Amino acid sequence: MQASVNSIETFGLVDGPGIRTVIFLNGCKLRCKYCHNPEMWNMNTLNSTIDELVTKILRNKPYFKRGSGGVTFSGGEPLLQMDFLLEICKRLKAEGIHIALDTAGVGLGKYDEILSLVDLVLFDIKHPNKEEYKKLTGMDISQSEKFIESLNRSGKPVWIRQVIVPGIMDNEEYLQELATYLLKIKNITKIEFLPFHHLGFIKYAKLKLDNPLKDTQEMNPKKCQELYEKFIELYQANKK
Repeated sequence: MQASVNSIETFGLVDGPGIRTVIFLNGCKLRCKYCHNPEMWNMNTLNSTIDELVTKILRNKPYFKRGSGGVTFSGGEPLLQMDFLLEICKRLKAEGIHIALDTAGVGLGKYDEILSLVDLVLFDIKHPNKEEYKKLTGMDISQSEKFIESLNRSGKPVWIRQVIVPGIMDNEEYLQELATYLLKIKNITKIEFLPFHHLGFIKYAKLKLDNPLKDTQEMNPKKCQELYEKFIELYQANKK
């Protein structure tokens, strides 16, 4: 069985706990306006077998400490290559490798099965409002919410990831809406705000794609941190 792999990061430090091998899989149904990996939208050719990837991952096993470090499947949207993902996760599970799944929850189903194999979910929240979610991604939020139902059943720990785009998410109304929405997701152990940046702009030009946020400024990291602190106050107040 083969997969369409875009790239592999061998010593990732931000996509889960510890030192991680990050596998970026091609393919995504969403067309997020702030996407910085448009080169991964299409599936492209199958270029990696399970055996090849497992061998590469196991080379890094000495760097994976107990309870910290492992492999993260990202993208694109890894849930679009579900059969491959299930098989390789079974292999890695047998090797005692910690597995994280970085996803927006818009895949092909079989969510209960894959969630039984992973140890951590990094869940990318696009927008909590269904109308705004569709404007931002081009898809209906109901697909993501089907994944949330499986996620809640799984009991697996969840890290929430939220990109903060100026003019869209940098206001108190949005923070309150997000804080309320996250109450429906169980087992959240961490919430991250990621400031919108321009690092992917060169990719749009290279691929001759329209960049819908080309006139949007980068999110100031200090302002992003202030928004995060305000959000945590709202979120904790809502949980009481």
